[in-house]
Amino acid sequence: MLNRLLWGVLLVVVLSAAQVVSAADKPNVLFIAIDDLNHWVGHLKRNPQTKTPNLDRLAARGVSFSHAYCAAPVCNPSRAALLSGRRPGATGIYDNNQPFASAVTSDQSLVTTFKQAGYKTMGIGKLWHGGLGFADQWDLAPKEKGSGPKPKGDRSIGGIAFGTLDCDDADTGDYHSASFGIEQLQLKHDKPFFLVLGFHKPHMPWNVPKKYFDMHPLDQIELPPHQENDLSDVPPAGIKMAKPDGDHAAVLKSGRWKEAIQAYLAAISYLDAQVGRVIDAFDKSEHRDNTIICLWGDHGWHLGEKQHWRKFALWEESTRAPMIWVAPGVTPANRICERTVDFMGIYPTMCDLAGITIPKHVQGESFKALLANPSAEWSHPGITTFGRDNHAIRTEKWRYIRYANGDEELYDEQADPYEWTNLATKPEYAKTKSELAKWLPKENNPVAGNKDKAAAKNKKKQ
Repeated sequence: MLNRLLWGVLLVVVLSAAQVVSAADKPNVLFIAIDDLNHWVGHLKRNPQTKTPNLDRLAARGVSFSHAYCAAPVCNPSRAALLSGRRPGATGIYDNNQPFASAVTSDQSLVTTFKQAGYKTMGIGKLWHGGLGFADQWDLAPKEKGSGPKPKGDRSIGGIAFGTLDCDDADTGDYHSASFGIEQLQLKHDKPFFLVLGFHKPHMPWNVPKKYFDMHPLDQIELPPHQENDLSDVPPAGIKMAKPDGDHAAVLKSGRWKEAIQAYLAAISYLDAQVGRVIDAFDKSEHRDNTIICLWGDHGWHLGEKQHWRKFALWEESTRAPMIWVAPGVTPANRICERTVDFMGIYPTMCDLAGITIPKHVQGESFKALLANPSAEWSHPGITTFGRDNHAIRTEKWRYIRYANGDEELYDEQADPYEWTNLATKPEYAKTKSELAKWLPKENNPVAGNKDKAAAKNKKKQ
C-alpha cells in the first residue's frame, strides 16, 4: 500500500509538471483589430498612394491574405461573427442597431475560449462593437483615453467627417492604446497571454495630426478607379445599398472628392504609425519568438466607387480587408496568400495554432494549412452577409451576389477587378450562378433583438 501511495504521489507530481510545461509552451497571442481599414495597404497594391511601411514590414514576416473577406460589411455583425464563430444568419445580428449580446453569449467568445484554456486575457480599445465586449472575458482591460482633441477647422463634407489636428500623436486615443500594448509586451507574465489592441482609425472622423495629411499632398491625390455610369447594370437592391443620392452626391457637389481621399489616406498613415510603435516594442521583448500575431481590418470601405461611400454593401471594396498572420514555426516569411477566405476562419485557426479544441458552435473553417503553405489547395469561398438573406460569394474568379428579393449580380474578378460589368442577366452564365449559389448560407434567422420593426411585425404575423 505504501508503494502504491508513493507511486500515486509521483504520478500526480509528474502530471502536474507536464501541465506546467504544456502551459509554458503555449504561444502568446497579439490580436490587432483595426476599424474601417480597407485594402488600401501598401503590400496589397490596390492603391499606390497609400503609405503603410509598418503594416508592410509586419506582412513581410509572415503570411498576408490578399483576398480576405468580412462576414458582414458593418462593424457590429462583422465583429460579432468573427468573435463568436457564428455567422450573421445564425445569430440574427445583421446591423449596428442590434446589441450583439442579444444573440451571442460570453462563453462563445474567442477571448473566453482562450481564457478558459489558461491564458491571461488583456485588451484595450474596440474589439466588439462599442468596446471590448463582455467584461468577464478580461483579466486586464483599462479604460481608453478617448478620441482625442477636436480639429480646429471642420473640413467635413456632409457625413464624411474629417479635419486636421494641431497636436502630437500622444494626445490621441489610438496612441494610448498602442502604449498599453507596449507596456504589456515589456513585462513578464506568469502564463501565456492573449493581448488585444483594438484601434479606431481609420474609422471616421478622419481627425489626425496635420503631419499625416502632409504625407499625402492634395495636388498629388488621385481618385480611385471609377465609372460614372457604374450603377447602370446594377439591380434595384444594389442601388438601394449604394445610395448614390446620399454621400456621393454631396461629395460631387462639393468638388472636394480628393480632399476626402487625402483624409482617409492620412488616417491610414496615422494608424500605421501606431502599429509600428507596437512592432518596435514587440521586437525588443522576450515574447518575440513565442507569440502569434494576427492583424485584421473588420471590413472594407468605399470612397466613391460605384457612387457609394462607407461600407454597407456587398461589393469588393466594402467586403475586402487586410489580414496578416505571423505564427512562429508555421508561417513562412514574406508570402501573399491569394486564396479567398473569410474572417469566420480566424477563430478556428487561432485555436488550431494554440492547440485548443475548437468549440462545437464555431462555424468557420480553419485555414492553418494556408498559413503553412499559402499556395495549398483551398475550396472554400469568402462569404459575406449584409441584412437578412443578402449574400455575396467570392471565389478567386467570381463574385456572385444574391439579394433577399432575388436580384443578382455576377462579376468576373480576374477580367473585371473593379466590378464594372454585371454578367448576372446573361444566359451563358446561368450554370456559373447555379454553382456559386450552392455556397449561399442556408441559415437566415430573423433579426435578433427585435430592433427591426418590419422583421418583428412579420414574425408576429407568423
